[in-house]
Amino acid sequence: MPPIRFRTIEVSSPRFEANNLRLVTVKSAALGQRADMTVHIPPAAKTVANVPIVILLHGVYGSHWGWTLSGGAHKTSERMIEAGEIPPFVIAMPSDGLWGDGSAYVPHRIQNFEQWIVSEVPAAVAHAASNVTPDSPVFIAGLSMGGFGALRLAAKYPTRFRAASGLSSITHFEQLKDFVQEPLSAFESNESDHSIFATMLRNRAKLPPFRFDCGSEDMLINANRELHTKLLAAEIPHHYEEFPGSHEWPYWESHLADTLRFFASHVPSS
Repeated sequence: MPPIRFRTIEVSSPRFEANNLRLVTVKSAALGQRADMTVHIPPAAKTVANVPIVILLHGVYGSHWGWTLSGGAHKTSERMIEAGEIPPFVIAMPSDGLWGDGSAYVPHRIQNFEQWIVSEVPAAVAHAASNVTPDSPVFIAGLSMGGFGALRLAAKYPTRFRAASGLSSITHFEQLKDFVQEPLSAFESNESDHSIFATMLRNRAKLPPFRFDCGSEDMLINANRELHTKLLAAEIPHHYEEFPGSHEWPYWESHLADTLRFFASHVPSS
């Protein structure tokens, strides 16, 4: 695959950055507009060759800053690195493209929110962290709508991602109607991109390792249980957990650690 060249890219100056967070704005060809991301580059990651990337996708109503300023993802990662629980990761937290209340990370008729994440985000991260290379393993996770995006994209592009994780995930496109103002017809998306399970079933022989979890008081708990049951019946290997909690940032802040430990167990040995 040829390297992606952005027409324009702006990266924040290290002189003014804080908490090892870097901000990036690129002109996305997939979206036909500018797009933003926050990138966490912990000190321990700066000397790692082909440092692994973790892409974290936000949910509806959110943007690139949600995982850090609402969920403290950078703090969780640094704490776990210092404790030796996980290796250094560069964490990329892109906006979803900022369409309506949420793009669902699917291709629309004109804008391809899927390719923004799958192809352009890793390329943009390489501009922010010099030791991110085409050989860097890429992991993907997300919450709610972002969980839908992470699990579906990993299933659709199984060779792009080393492993995937969903927290409190929407499991089918139709569930978005309970969250977004826009009618689902306005997305102009293909039905083939609407179901995590159907996508996994189509590519079951190639799926990367994946996990998902949900709070027992979450409005999406039954949907997550149903996905778990379907995967068991189809004999598709996966890891599913339930914890106390609802559809809110304290749950995601707490259980991001489970995702990072899972990814750590799938980092290739050097």
